[in-house]
Amino acid sequence: MDSDLVLYLTRRTLETALLLAAPTLGVVLILGAVVALVQTVTSIKDMTMGLVLKLAGVGFTILLTGGWSLQIAVDFTREVFNHLQMLGH
Repeated sequence: MDSDLVLYLTRRTLETALLLAAPTLGVVLILGAVVALVQTVTSIKDMTMGLVLKLAGVGFTILLTGGWSLQIAVDFTREVFNHLQMLGH
């Protein structure tokens, strides 16, 4: 196995992982900031409010972006298997 191929596949793996995680992490980041702001303004110290909103946001985000994420993951898997197949020849 060529070192260039290993570096390429490693880079593509990290890029794909970041691409798949970005929508969910972005929603959690925004919801966390909004909940923290609301809790600061209203002096509410309830920890479950933030957790429930974040879980709902993650679930909604996965429902919206699930098909797209699956397509990205399948394309990446095909690319990796194609590279492995070329190594056998």
